[in-house]
Parts: sequence; C-alpha cells; structure tokens
Amino acid sequence: MTIAQHSYPRIVGHRGAAALAPENTLASIRAAAANGVTWIEVDSKLAGDDIPVLFHDETLDRTTNTTGRVANRSAAELAHFDAGSWFGPAGNPAFAGEPVPTLAQALTEVRKLGLGLDLEIKPDKDRTVETATHSLEVLSEAGFTSADPLLVTSFQPEALRIFHTYAPEFARGLLIWKWPDGWLETARALGCVAVISDQQSLVTESDVRQITDAGFLAMTYTVNDRDRAEQLLGWGVTSVVTDDPTVMLGL
Repeated sequence: MTIAQHSYPRIVGHRGAAALAPENTLASIRAAAANGVTWIEVDSKLAGDDIPVLFHDETLDRTTNTTGRVANRSAAELAHFDAGSWFGPAGNPAFAGEPVPTLAQALTEVRKLGLGLDLEIKPDKDRTVETATHSLEVLSEAGFTSADPLLVTSFQPEALRIFHTYAPEFARGLLIWKWPDGWLETARALGCVAVISDQQSLVTESDVRQITDAGFLAMTYTVNDRDRAEQLLGWGVTSVVTDDPTVMLGL
C-alpha cells in the first residue's frame, strides 16, 4: 500500500504552542492556530482505562495540580484536574481549569481548525504496543484516513511497527536523539517518510544530509531561536518543531 504523502510545513507547533498556552491542551492547539500555525505536534499517552490522552510526562506533577502517574488515573479523572494554572505568571487566571484532553477531543479540535497533525505516540515504558494500538483505534473512529494531513511519530520503533502493520497508509516518522545505533535501518524497516532528530545533533549540514541522502525528510526538534531555525532550514531540514511559532512565522 502506498504511504500518504503530504506537504509538510516549515514550522510545526510543539505540543500545540507550548510557549503560548499550557502544552498538550486544547487551549494550546487553539493558540497555535490563532498564531498562523498550520501543523501541530502533540503527545498521545494512555490513561489508566486505556483511553489515549494528550500528555507528555509519565507523571502529573509538572503540568497539573496533582501528582502521581497518568496511568493510575482514568481519562474522566484527568479531565477534572487543572492542567492550566501552572502556566505563565503566578496568579494568571487565563488557563485555570484547563483540562487534560483525550486524543479524541484533540482530533475534533484539529479537524475544526483545519490543522495538520504530527501525532507522537508517547508510551510509558511498559505500554508501547497498547498505546499505539489504542491511538490507532481513536484515529480510525474519528474517521482519519491517508487523505488527512497526519504524520505518526515515535521514539519507540515498536509503536511505529503497529502502524506499519495495521495502517501502512499513514505516514510515519522515526524520532531520534543523538544518532542511536541502527537508526537508518530502523527507519527503512518501518517504512518511514521522515527522521526527526534533536536539533543539537545537527551540528553541520552533513548531519542533515545523512537523513536526506537516505531518502527521508529531515525534521528537527525543539528549535526556539529564529537564526538557528533559518540555518537548519537552509541545510535542508523540511520542518522545525518549535514551542513559540510567533518567533518563526514568515520563515
């Protein structure tokens, strides 16, 4: 089956627009769209009842008003926690009460706003297959097809293998950090269209060419300096993932 090919933007909003609103929330997705972003990246993780939610960390401590593992709470419980008050100046009420959304809710928002989606499968260490499987189920239930602007990414090859096996038409991207052994063979075996490297590992233009000469799109994270973004794009990077798209627009 042919893998979907899309026109990927130069700028992708990280966790929505993590510098403008609380990461991985509907507010962050809306902030990205309001500031001219056409594609966003978000993280899909399983709640304790196997419902995918938007969350990066394994624990709730950093970005909510409670503590403990995400996997120990149901999606309904997570929806009642405050994932917004931590953001911005102390006492800023702008995002107070912002909930942890489900992936299904995020997909509805993405569709409503006409955004492309870089969906990172972000499993806890022991839940890679389940996280990928349930995320794929939610995408299917929401009616996503290869016609939708969607790139499924993960650091975990096993997560991408689920999509390679059961939804080969969805474009896939391998996330890497510091050139792990076998990254090129892994990306090829999983039928990836893109390799997404940490930007610190792209020291020279030849580092980018390692990816592009192998036939993959080169993308990179997380770039918040405009001059650095210009340099990377000039070296042949297709897309930079950024917390603050307002710094990057017009590149």
